[in-house]
Amino acid sequence: MNKITNPETLTATALSWVDRETDAMAAPIRPSTSFLRDPEQLDRTGRIFSRDDNPTYLQPEALINQLEGGAGCLLFASGMSAMTAVFHTLNPGDHVILPKNVYSGLRQWLNQHGKRWGLEASFLSSYDSESVSNALLPGRTKLVWMETPSNPTWEVSDIAAISAAAHAAGALVAIDNTVATPILTQPIAHGADVVLHSGSKYLNGHGDLIAGALVVAPGQEELLKAIQGIRNDYGGVLGTFETWLLLRGMRTLSLRVKAASASALKLARFLSTHEKVTLVRYPGLESHAGHDIARRQMQNGFGGMLSFQVKGGEAAAKIVAARTQLIRQAISFGSPDTVIEHRASMEGADSPTPRDLLRVSVGLEHIDDLIADLRQALDGEVENND
Repeated sequence: MNKITNPETLTATALSWVDRETDAMAAPIRPSTSFLRDPEQLDRTGRIFSRDDNPTYLQPEALINQLEGGAGCLLFASGMSAMTAVFHTLNPGDHVILPKNVYSGLRQWLNQHGKRWGLEASFLSSYDSESVSNALLPGRTKLVWMETPSNPTWEVSDIAAISAAAHAAGALVAIDNTVATPILTQPIAHGADVVLHSGSKYLNGHGDLIAGALVVAPGQEELLKAIQGIRNDYGGVLGTFETWLLLRGMRTLSLRVKAASASALKLARFLSTHEKVTLVRYPGLESHAGHDIARRQMQNGFGGMLSFQVKGGEAAAKIVAARTQLIRQAISFGSPDTVIEHRASMEGADSPTPRDLLRVSVGLEHIDDLIADLRQALDGEVENND
């Protein structure tokens, strides 16, 4: 059989691995923390302790790695532990560049712990190859971080162009691919060196797991070893049951991401016609500033995340969110349930997110029900303001 590369088949079969001991097609869970050693060959290679070397990790790491086209993948206890492991490969005094509209948890970590670590961070309002090139500090910029589409305002950055600018200055490129997933975008193919996933979102897809993953590009194997050492030293490893849940969730990844993307586009088009909505932020809309770049970088859809801004400001936006019935108010994203959030409230006083913005993670409900729910919430908000 020819080598299979289609993500639908890779995820549905989980690489077609079979348990050698039992011929089971479902992956086993191996909770053991210690592994038997040969008293006559204590220095032999092989598993010793589960903190960084449990066989349960192998299949999901291999699947994520193949989906992303990487040289290796590492699972982590959370997306944050995976993210910070990348930054812990840097040295005090190193400079990093990020978009201003980046995941708020990472921004807060850099402004607190990163500063204490001695890292210097530049957060750019505009994030294209020109602005990144202008922000590069020769000899000091070691990492350029991307998040595209960026959460929660969904700007789209040109991965290839920014990667070329960063590499010309000797900087590595890391990209948060949590929102797009490898079903829609494979950043390594566009020049990225490291790809991050919060496995709690689309990879797992059921809202019952905290996990993270990092993939490195071919040629970055030494970086992979360094990150693996950091994972071991800091103990940020994933539990075996959580690892099994992650793999089980990934078997429907392609179907879920495509379905959510299709519904999100229809929802964005509806919202763009409503009189109480002042702006819809979704890369799949032709009116989106980054639509052409998104079309080049994304396949199978534009993702299940969108945001919209409401006429009447923050107070009106909060009323709309409170009036939804099917769509529930909650943080996080990528689960079967559609959720809505006033994101600026979650991010805190220094949030760059517009105060009239609502973020929506589109789930797997019927699109007609989602549109009807947002229509009544918006129309009801009009009545409350009259």
